[in-house]
Amino acid sequence: MKVFCIIPAYNEEKTIIKVIGEVKPYVDEVVVVDDGSLDQTYNLAKMQGAAVLRHIINRGQGAALKTGTEYGLNNGADIIVHFDADGQFLAGDISNMVKPLKTGDAEAVFGSRFLKGGGVNSPMPFFKKNIIMPLAKLANKIFLGIEMTDPQSGFRAMSACAAGKISWQQDRMAHCSEILFEAARAGLKIKEVPITIIYNHFGQRFSGGLKILKDLFLARLIN
Repeated sequence: MKVFCIIPAYNEEKTIIKVIGEVKPYVDEVVVVDDGSLDQTYNLAKMQGAAVLRHIINRGQGAALKTGTEYGLNNGADIIVHFDADGQFLAGDISNMVKPLKTGDAEAVFGSRFLKGGGVNSPMPFFKKNIIMPLAKLANKIFLGIEMTDPQSGFRAMSACAAGKISWQQDRMAHCSEILFEAARAGLKIKEVPITIIYNHFGQRFSGGLKILKDLFLARLIN
């Protein structure tokens, strides 16, 4: 089964070479979506042999993932993995993420920092741990009717069939909750798998967390 790894990247010249090199052994094709970077992200990714797509302007991580996912579906991917470019995910976790898809035990797999066997290898930012994460869990329950151990994981994998059934509209960070909601609404077999996160910087700001909640609320009103 062909595994495509989609990596959205915005100004990630410091980490993109390392991330691509670490991911390559675990997948059949690495697809980097340069989301309007102003640095050398695009050129460095090309030099590493990744398939590189480019947004002329910065549209947001959700939009970049959609572009990469559509590329995978149009180019023979059987499994699509969403992975970050900043080095916070461990490439070795990809094997465990795709295993339930290969065995047929799941159609969509979401990584969790909070399941037994997962974790955080460096201190989780205070606001993220004590405010953003609890609020995200509550928002998923209230607005989407979904309860997961990790409400905002960007590390996920899905079969090509499942990816074809999911269509998210949130271009920025609220896409995490929307993808989860769409997977549940499509009746997909969902599984959480433990993953490890390494925080290299402060992470999402409190204001960013509030914006996610606002976007989710407005999306539910419209739909």
